[in-house]
Amino acid sequence: MSVATIFYRNIKWRFHNAFTIVITILQPVLWLVFYSRVAEGTLRGAGIDNYTAFIFPGLIMLVCFSACSSSGIMNYLMKTDGSFYRVLIAPVRRGSIVLGQLLEAVCCTFIEVGLLTVISLLLSADVMLDMRGVVLIILLIALMAFFMAGVSYSISLILPNEVLYETVMNAIVLPVFFLSTALFPADGLQGAVSRLNPLTHAINAIRSMILYGAIDMKTIGSVGGLFLLLGAGSFGWALWSLKKEMRL
Repeated sequence: MSVATIFYRNIKWRFHNAFTIVITILQPVLWLVFYSRVAEGTLRGAGIDNYTAFIFPGLIMLVCFSACSSSGIMNYLMKTDGSFYRVLIAPVRRGSIVLGQLLEAVCCTFIEVGLLTVISLLLSADVMLDMRGVVLIILLIALMAFFMAGVSYSISLILPNEVLYETVMNAIVLPVFFLSTALFPADGLQGAVSRLNPLTHAINAIRSMILYGAIDMKTIGSVGGLFLLLGAGSFGWALWSLKKEMRL
């Protein structure tokens, strides 16, 4: 059993439980449709002419969080029906199990980002992207999603039930989301705090490409390198958590 087999198995599970896609995409879409209309007039005075395009990178981050958090929920549901433990006793490398599930979360993220992109364009989001910008954004999203999937996978193996898991994930996601530049330009104390948030730098890099078509390879390279390291760390944590689970 290889990474591809685990990935295909999890994709089948995801579409068999399509409500996990609907639930995770619902909140970002509501933010996009309603919040952008409410705040757009207010923020036009701050120099933000197209608020829908401005918040789009932040909502991409929210989609990453939601889709990858549902990957942790998958573990609980598979434990309930016994399929989680059947995979563990199969002759397959533990790294393949983790990597297959993390890649499934990345794939789910791209499906939901695609839906969000279509809705944004229907809402007249102006973008200044060329093909190189599209490729770089896809790469940054993949790195962000892989990192978040590893974190959520690890936490799901540590906590005993879904309720506690969702509580902890919300306690992580909400501060990280609001203490970034996802919704508003940062200034003052919030700006100082948001600069410590690695997701702020990813959002800003994606936003520069979407709003202005600006591609700063030095910035994109540093953000990509940061998330490559964070992703490797989260993968290692997830693998360690799975091996610990097997020893219990």
